[in-house]
Amino acid sequence: MRRFIKINSADNVAVALADELPQGEVVCIDGEHIELVESIARGHKFALRDMAEGEEVIKYGYPIGHTTEAVRRGAWLHSHNVRTSLCDDLQYSYNPKPRAVQHSPSRHTHVMGYLRENDTMGIRNELWIVPTVGCVNGQAQAIAERVRRECDCSHIDDVRVYTHNYGCSQLGDDHLTTQRALAALIGHPNAGGVLVLGLGCENNQVASLQEVLGSWNEERVRFLVAQQVEDEVAEGFAICSRLVEKMRGDKREALPLGYLRVGLKCGGSDGLSGITANPLVGLFSDWLIAEGGTTLLTEVPEMFGAETILMERAESREVFEHTVRLINNFKGYFRRYDQPIYENPSPGNKRGGITTLEEKSLGCVQKGGAQPIVDVLEYASPVVRRGLNLLQAPGNDLVASTALALSGCQMVLFTTGRGTPFGTFVPTMKIATNTPLAHFKSNWIDFNAGTLVEDEEPQRALARLIDKVVATANGEPLLHEKGAFKEIAIFKSGVTL
Repeated sequence: MRRFIKINSADNVAVALADELPQGEVVCIDGEHIELVESIARGHKFALRDMAEGEEVIKYGYPIGHTTEAVRRGAWLHSHNVRTSLCDDLQYSYNPKPRAVQHSPSRHTHVMGYLRENDTMGIRNELWIVPTVGCVNGQAQAIAERVRRECDCSHIDDVRVYTHNYGCSQLGDDHLTTQRALAALIGHPNAGGVLVLGLGCENNQVASLQEVLGSWNEERVRFLVAQQVEDEVAEGFAICSRLVEKMRGDKREALPLGYLRVGLKCGGSDGLSGITANPLVGLFSDWLIAEGGTTLLTEVPEMFGAETILMERAESREVFEHTVRLINNFKGYFRRYDQPIYENPSPGNKRGGITTLEEKSLGCVQKGGAQPIVDVLEYASPVVRRGLNLLQAPGNDLVASTALALSGCQMVLFTTGRGTPFGTFVPTMKIATNTPLAHFKSNWIDFNAGTLVEDEEPQRALARLIDKVVATANGEPLLHEKGAFKEIAIFKSGVTL
């Protein structure tokens, strides 16, 4: 295993790959011998030359901030002596710079999925109960428990209630956002049957939710208002029993890879995220798009500082302008609540070696690979164009992962250097950035990308990841699915009455 890495020839820092590079160790980089003047933990940076106060720190070939004091060669660079250089809104110009995309052939040409009536594909066949309002969460759980206990569900992948705390006491766009999110959940192809359970007096009335939903398969999506029946649990159980029987005839079939839509997400990142897991996911994104599929990249605040890299890949001026609005509107969202735009990264990110938002963003956007950006989506809006899409959503792990699935992703690839056990309502594959995490949290981590700094070739790691994704699409459960850790988190913005 390599002990350190200089990522780009223009960089004036290197990153430790070993558990710790001890003080006094002499490392050789670009023919120069550098003595470390302090210990450097894995994922953290050290200076390759003496640096003056105010000098730009370069990683990935781009500035990630500036020094706040003079720094000696071989010294640790982190929050104590480096600060962000990000400021208010920038002026952007359309300057397309298409990137070369290397297609990686694979033995996979199809996935075994469920073809739905609207020509979408599900990779799971699950029965879902969706409350319109948090007041009926308990009743929904009682219905699901009775279904699991009394129905033969051996042909169903899961029976699941997606509880939430919304659907009432919301106003305006905030209320509509909840309705759009629930409508997208109800129409997701990973569900073979859905019971929508309302209370009856909430703002989010079943009738108004149906208007947002638009159209639905009446044999697959059923509605029940608890205040209109004597025993809502018994009525709900009867409806679900019929849905269970309807789903008995659902079978997997070989479908082209072009049906696959995959969300790209990182959380609990560390200094290796932009070196191992995120670039690997970027290679996967390029491969899937070349095969006719679709990927979605979100976490808008974690594009700040790297947004021009994405703008250069906009397929057209229109897509470029939509990307500019995506970035600036999210900065405006922070300002509306008098919050600092660049108060990031998190404490866990910092412990893992990430110092500034620029550094975090430059690692984050690598999940998008090199393909052109073909569209920019509003929150809870469906994919309409195959290829790489940008999606409006925050960096919060649960909210962003849910948002990716709401736009139609059948699974999410979730890279992490710190580890997390959660999963959203679609299969959420945890990809470790480093081997120690993969071994220590083997009950969380589905795939190890840390081998990329242990001399595994990127194309070999990509082949392993493609195999894992296809196996997951074909029905192999991920760890969070085995543990029944599935939940949703709706993007909340606005007052609560």
